[in-house]
Amino acid sequence: MRLASVPVFAPTIAPPSPAVLRRFDVAGPRYTSYPTADRFVDAFTADDYAQALSQRSGAGASARALSLYVHIPFCESLCYYCACNKIVTRHKRKGSDYLDYLEREVALQVAALGRGATVRQLHLGGGTPTFLDDAGLRRLMAILRAAFTLSPDGEHSIEIDPRTVDRQRLLTLAELGFNRLSFGVQDFDPEVQKAVHRIQPAAQVFDLMATARGLGFDSVNVDLIYGLPRQSPASFDRTLEQVCALRPDRIALYAYAHLPERFKAQRRIATEALPDAAAKVEMLSRSIAALTAAGYVYIGMDHFALPGDALAVARRQGRLHRNFQGYSTQPDCDLVALGVSAIGRVGATYSQNAKTLEEYCDLIDQGRLPVVRGLALTRDDVLRRAVIMAIMCQGRVDFETVGTAHLIDFGEHFAAELAALAPLSAQGLVTLSDSHLEVTPMGWFFVRAIAMVFDRYLQADRNRTRFSRIV
Repeated sequence: MRLASVPVFAPTIAPPSPAVLRRFDVAGPRYTSYPTADRFVDAFTADDYAQALSQRSGAGASARALSLYVHIPFCESLCYYCACNKIVTRHKRKGSDYLDYLEREVALQVAALGRGATVRQLHLGGGTPTFLDDAGLRRLMAILRAAFTLSPDGEHSIEIDPRTVDRQRLLTLAELGFNRLSFGVQDFDPEVQKAVHRIQPAAQVFDLMATARGLGFDSVNVDLIYGLPRQSPASFDRTLEQVCALRPDRIALYAYAHLPERFKAQRRIATEALPDAAAKVEMLSRSIAALTAAGYVYIGMDHFALPGDALAVARRQGRLHRNFQGYSTQPDCDLVALGVSAIGRVGATYSQNAKTLEEYCDLIDQGRLPVVRGLALTRDDVLRRAVIMAIMCQGRVDFETVGTAHLIDFGEHFAAELAALAPLSAQGLVTLSDSHLEVTPMGWFFVRAIAMVFDRYLQADRNRTRFSRIV
């Protein structure tokens, strides 16, 4: 489907009114995929995934882009806010043993996919990928290069805990071909860091940023979280001031989702220390104002970038995409995922590996791909995915374009959804015409709520407690 060019946001965006906030402060998906991962089923097996890989390896596959994600689950210490699949340990031997299994999983993937597939996007996530020492990182990259063709002009990124790297480690990453880094900062305030059990002095991050620039990395991202214990709008203003001085190329600003019933680590956070919903939305509003005033382009939802960064360029040109790692500049493409709990997408299927290390290793010991669940998308899923991703990425849906691509009359097919958008239009979150819908600057505060209107699964199931809140 053709992607429409969209305007850059104005430097400041007025915050939503209390009435709009109360109405839309609800739980909802982040739409890194559609259908969302909670809809995956056990009936989708490793055999189904292998068939999807085999179909991809057929005629014409070489012309299709391929992304590669590798999950490294280990962390040396526990961050109380974390909702990632991780294993806390200081035993480095576990990293070496894990690489043994990753190498065997790669062999199983290649057996179905074929060797030498071109990879334009590589991302190492976790956990903490830099838990691996230099030898481990070199071995991992050797495994990947032996099985895949990493494009020399591709995007190769890695998530970094600043406490685990120094200049020499950054130099190693550059030598291994990584060109994009993501530093986990969350907050510079010492009291907030104590409350979430993640102490890292701002000076350490500033030194690493200077080193990364000196080594010539294409882009450096900083992750921030608002809504953490002991945060306030005033304290987060101070963090934002430091971040603006740090001047990363990209900023990911996430809302903390407190779900202690699902994530054991979060039970260590005192609920009474958390800022309320009004304080959270004030932090979001002030963050958008501060970052855009500092020259950052508001990409959408939780991402910002300097105007010259590839993410901002893709936003201006209507080439933005969204995958399991968030917003991306890369074309909408197949994603091969490696490691425990990793989620992939091949063709019209999603798949997820075993969530526990024990089950993951056991399946590989049996000579089986470690896929334990997934989903084969229906025609309706593919259609709604196109609409939801257009909303999330471009903020605009052209009815004729979607109708032509999917052989439907958009107005007739989505009559109920368009009617459901009328209240959002009245609230100033979206504009509707006979030819298109478009998210307004105010609507970007609640873009997930707009996308949710087209989510058939949510229409059938109003139990949304599995999701984080929108603000």
